[in-house]
Amino acid sequence: MSAEARTDAVPAPAPDSEPAPAAKGGRRTLGVMLLLTVLGAVLVLTAAGRVWAEGLAGTLEVSVTGGKISELPAGLALVGLAAAVAVFAVRGAGRLLVGVLTLLAGLGAAAAAAAGAGDTAALDGEAARKLALTGSTATGVGHTAWPWVALLGGLLLALAGLLTARYGRGWPAMGSRYEAPTGKAPVRRKAAAADSPADLWKALDRGEDPTAG
Repeated sequence: MSAEARTDAVPAPAPDSEPAPAAKGGRRTLGVMLLLTVLGAVLVLTAAGRVWAEGLAGTLEVSVTGGKISELPAGLALVGLAAAVAVFAVRGAGRLLVGVLTLLAGLGAAAAAAAGAGDTAALDGEAARKLALTGSTATGVGHTAWPWVALLGGLLLALAGLLTARYGRGWPAMGSRYEAPTGKAPVRRKAAAADSPADLWKALDRGEDPTAG
């Protein structure tokens, strides 16, 4: 058996066998990031529309939602959602910036929610509006658990930002599968086609040297 035949009998190593686990891990962390971002944003936005504080203005019941106490949690949650979409449009260092932005947005939303958990200024303002008396304050003030739900949502957004900053560079980018092919692929196709006997004979008939580079 010739050396050439023995060489052909040895199977070539699969080039894609090694990157497979890394690619699978990248898709997994990307999925976790998206889940955390959506869940965190939904918690913050839902909580912002619920009652955070309630009390009495004289004999009238008054209450204020999280959005009236502070607009920051909901606004920063939207920033986190936008950043999750931007992950697919940027690469490299851009992913790090998006991750840091999401992290800061999540921490900001959590901090604003914690600050609003004991806030009574908005409730006093609502009491003064209902009584039409400037300087009136609410009595029997009580607070709900919704600010803490918003705080949890902000922390989930911050965790999504950490994942983006840590693993984002290995995630796929939008449109990467549609990039223009490099010049090497056509060369390989031509070389493969030229190896067929029919093409060799056609080249000889045209007076060309099929072995020329």
